[in-house]
Amino acid sequence: MSTAKPNDDLKLSEKPKTAAASTALVDYTAPVFKEEEEDIEIKLRRILENVPVRVSNTSGSSAGSGSGDFHQYRQMRRKEQDRLARMDADYQRRKEVAEFNMRREERLKSAEERTAKKRLKRQKKKQRKREKKKSKVHADGEQKDQQNEEPSDGSQDSDND
Repeated sequence: MSTAKPNDDLKLSEKPKTAAASTALVDYTAPVFKEEEEDIEIKLRRILENVPVRVSNTSGSSAGSGSGDFHQYRQMRRKEQDRLARMDADYQRRKEVAEFNMRREERLKSAEERTAKKRLKRQKKKQRKREKKKSKVHADGEQKDQQNEEPSDGSQDSDND
């Protein structure tokens, strides 16, 4: 997007002036948009406006049907049935993809929940193990302190004897 005025986004094409154009009261040229600045909605609108319409039944205004009308009818009918079949197949494919994505999301969510539950269980087990080890080391430290105190007391008694 440019930061200039909105009118600067339109790029007018200039045609060389001809004799017929110079006599015209108003010389109008359609604005041409820059391709990189064109909005998606504008592109979509342009595409929808320029969709070719096929008119396959181009018979005249005279009353009566020719020998090829039945074949034209069959061809039109077959094309329409093919178009409807493609639309149905496309709808079914989109529906299956949507259902698959929904089931996939559910599976991923349940797998994530199971993983989180197991992770929590592992963490609790590790924490209990650490606490047990810490309490054991703490208890061993107290026992060593008590053992160090006892022999020192006992050695003093033996020295006195």
